[in-house]
Amino acid sequence: MQNRSPNAAEGIDVSRYQGTIDWKRVRADGKSFAFIKASQGQRYVDPTFITNAKGIKAAGILLGAYHFVDATSVNAAKAEARHFAEVLDQVGGAKALDLPAVMDYENNPEGLSSAAIHEVALAFITEFERVSGRKPMVYTGNAFAAHFKAPLGSYKLWIARYSTRVPGDTTAWKRWDFWQYSDSGRVDGIQGPVDLNVYVGTEAELRQAFVGEKGDEPMTAEEKAAFKALQQQVAALENSKDVLKQTLNEQSAYIKKVDQRVAELEARQAMPVPTWAKEAMAAAVAFNPASPIVDAKLPSSYDFYRLLVVLNRLGVFKTTK
Repeated sequence: MQNRSPNAAEGIDVSRYQGTIDWKRVRADGKSFAFIKASQGQRYVDPTFITNAKGIKAAGILLGAYHFVDATSVNAAKAEARHFAEVLDQVGGAKALDLPAVMDYENNPEGLSSAAIHEVALAFITEFERVSGRKPMVYTGNAFAAHFKAPLGSYKLWIARYSTRVPGDTTAWKRWDFWQYSDSGRVDGIQGPVDLNVYVGTEAELRQAFVGEKGDEPMTAEEKAAFKALQQQVAALENSKDVLKQTLNEQSAYIKKVDQRVAELEARQAMPVPTWAKEAMAAAVAFNPASPIVDAKLPSSYDFYRLLVVLNRLGVFKTTK
């Protein structure tokens, strides 16, 4: 596999063992991304997961999360994948991560054959992709990677090799995306040792590489034009309450169109109403109780809830008597 590039983006990965972390100091120490442990097996949830996720976001660090695989069968692997997706829902789902969700498969305590290990891995990642709508990434050790067959090569690779020597080629991968090169690093804001990682490119390239992976399916040219028109209309509404009243019916009709588009994507983007959008959802439903413009019982996408909040703040859903 390839060597690391000059000026490559540096990051870390952590779990509960690192204790309380000052993420702003981590960012100031030059770390641009972090993978945090979310779950393991079919029940375990890392107790620092949510706290770390919030701290990372607040510090401007790119967020990733991983699940440690214990499964020894295909059915168990699928159950673990569903557990991982449910845990990620606590922070907005896999699409709320900046980096791909990670399947951490690195040991074989039950002595499975290479074929069985591959089947477990394939079952986990395909099930996770099905339930979350996001394509995950594979984390594994330099030697353990030899168990995986070519089909896994279509997934990004986070490889562990604690050395200055580059990881070796395998059947599935000839290059890595992230390289965990040390398990004894020292980073400001963290007490004790921590795993160190490097991305294949610079921080700018890292941010560019994952732009657009968190959202819906790509919009068509017509949808982009319509959305741009909506943004222009919202800007105009901010300047005039009178204009807002005059165009209220038009905006309501447009919201219905947006809702229809969201409904088409709900199989991949469905999430319950988040706390921060409940007020806007209630206002949208109350705007016309006889024929609500939204259905609060149906899960929708993050972007849809965000749009509701914006429109609510602009007073679109206010009624006049």
